[in-house]
Amino acid sequence: MTNPLILKLEQRDQLSDDEKKALENAIARIRVVEADEDIVREGDRPTESSLLLDGFAARYKIVSNGRRQISALHVPGDFLDLHSFLLKTMDHGVLALTTCRIAAVPHATLEKITDEFPHLTRMLWLNTLIDGAIHREWLTAMGRLSATAHMAHLICELFLRLKAVGRAEGDTVQLPVTQAELGDTLGLSTVHVNRVLQELRKERLIRFQGDALTILDWERLTKVGEFTSTYLSLQNEDR
Repeated sequence: MTNPLILKLEQRDQLSDDEKKALENAIARIRVVEADEDIVREGDRPTESSLLLDGFAARYKIVSNGRRQISALHVPGDFLDLHSFLLKTMDHGVLALTTCRIAAVPHATLEKITDEFPHLTRMLWLNTLIDGAIHREWLTAMGRLSATAHMAHLICELFLRLKAVGRAEGDTVQLPVTQAELGDTLGLSTVHVNRVLQELRKERLIRFQGDALTILDWERLTKVGEFTSTYLSLQNEDR
């Protein structure tokens, strides 16, 4: 299977064969992390960055009363801690929500890429810029959208991010995220999450069958969620 990072980047610009080879060769090893285990912990000083090949992961912080806030959901093709290459110390943790296959990319290899592949360096920079754009969108949605609109917005985003790395079958994606995890993401109780999902189902906007999420009416769902995809920078153009 094609490296999902390559699929993700090629949605935004063309990569040369040498750039693709550099990304493939950057992987030092692959490990499996089970659900609910930390991939990296707050306070760690990683010497390598973790690339998610399969599974779902989340950035999170724990506040003093023990409650958790998820600040990002990660899908295959996402670097989980690329920023640790420059920031050095992790100010948050990254957790496996499902069983995850993780590729380790040494920081020394990333430094070599920045020296030898200026265009690929810009593409990896774009990767972190999109992470920042997603954070801004989440902050706006959490502060200004209703719970129902916020959920619709998140579903639209995750669908497009999964589609971009070949993880959609028609209008259906696998979304093995629990209602408790959605609550920690949206700042809602599990009961409220359930109520919102029921509302979206009742309006025939989505359907869940196990972990399979199907979009039944994309146009109406985007209107409910006030969603536009500009912040995901999905257009293919020179970078």
